[in-house]
Amino acid sequence: MSGGAVPRLVIAAPSSGAGKTTVATGLMAAFAEAGLTVSPHKVGPDYIDPGYHALATGRPGRNLDAYLCGPERIAPLFLHGAAGADLALVEGVMGLFDGASGMGELASTAQVAKVLRAPVVLVVDASSQSRSVAALVHGFASWDPEVRLAGVILNKVGSDRHEELLRDAMGSSGVPVLGALRRTGRARTPSRHLGLVPVAERRAEAVESVAELAARVREGCDLDALLALARNVPELPARAWDPAAEIRAVPAGPSAGAASAGRPLIAVAGGAAFTFSYAEHAELLTAAGADVVPFDPLHDEQLPPGTQGLVIGGGFPEVYAPDLSANAPLRTAVAALAASGAPVTAECAGLLYLARSLDGKPMCGVLPADARMTERLTLGYREAVALQDNALAVAGTRVRGHEFHRTALEPGAGPSPAWGVTHPARAVEGYVAGGVHASYLHVHWAAEPSLAVRLVDGAARSGPAARAGDAR
Repeated sequence: MSGGAVPRLVIAAPSSGAGKTTVATGLMAAFAEAGLTVSPHKVGPDYIDPGYHALATGRPGRNLDAYLCGPERIAPLFLHGAAGADLALVEGVMGLFDGASGMGELASTAQVAKVLRAPVVLVVDASSQSRSVAALVHGFASWDPEVRLAGVILNKVGSDRHEELLRDAMGSSGVPVLGALRRTGRARTPSRHLGLVPVAERRAEAVESVAELAARVREGCDLDALLALARNVPELPARAWDPAAEIRAVPAGPSAGAASAGRPLIAVAGGAAFTFSYAEHAELLTAAGADVVPFDPLHDEQLPPGTQGLVIGGGFPEVYAPDLSANAPLRTAVAALAASGAPVTAECAGLLYLARSLDGKPMCGVLPADARMTERLTLGYREAVALQDNALAVAGTRVRGHEFHRTALEPGAGPSPAWGVTHPARAVEGYVAGGVHASYLHVHWAAEPSLAVRLVDGAARSGPAARAGDAR
């Protein structure tokens, strides 16, 4: 079977809260336990659900976001992630037809399903309805004839009698029922202010939860019918995304600095406090000539020896502010690396970590700002342009990004801001100082591989004198 015909299903829902993550993660785990190699994917910019997907399948959870990366990259990124898989499962976002605000179907689950030519299985919260479920499914099945709504999984079913009523109603709909899951308090996946608690913060419990989800799905879903549906798909007219080819296509890459100075070491923050990252970022950095080494700011007291560049992504530093603050040796090492001029790029949580303080706890002190938790959720897609040359981008580079946080910085942007936001409203955002680029904006580098090239080139040029391992 060619890569373009990889078996695939999209797991969608009429709205958020119907149980997409429960069902998608349970299906991934159940099929993986049955011996299939399962490739997990998530529509949209979500970082947390892919962590559960990875736990269920043993493969990286990968995002498919048509706003951040462009619709033309969805199939290539999908094929890259699904290489060698027996089955690919794609969890949707929000409701099936919900996308970027005011932009039609852009970034919706429906758009991704159409691009992937994948059948859609609709997860319906049936807890407060019986015959009406057929009307709801009929509406979703007929709304866009290009979307192949091929089956339904009924979730939160109350009893055998309730299931019988639901199945009777669905009998004349033309859409088969492929599963029915009972309401249950088992397999808890706790949430807090930005959604589910990431796997990295509750791994032992998460393993138990995923195993329980797999058991529920095996009991309540027709896995054979779902697999047959997934295998009944056409070839995708696309080539798999290739990080090496993407880097070669960048006018300035591969990195001239890396070529002349050997492979620079770029440290990437991880652990429970910094769980937000896209798998393609490390792949692009590696393809651009870097050695990528993870470290945990909660436990590691020094950066990896020889560090010449630093990436600090998103996560929940506000939850771990006391522990991050207590690790003074690492905060000192990060500040020293930044002061040396080596490239340091930080997104959202990384921005907070580089601040002077977070909720009154001392942080790295790289940025002249103080961070605090607020009651206000900042959420949405953004369009932005680099206002000046910096460690990540040259002036004029245009990106699409995403914000998702309940924190604020004072002052909100430095005298040299990182981005000029052009949509949905004009503003300046973030900090540029020396080799530091810090911002609330999450950007997917697959849409702009030059960011990886520039970071690696800057790291290679930073030289041995800037290496954190020499600053102990």
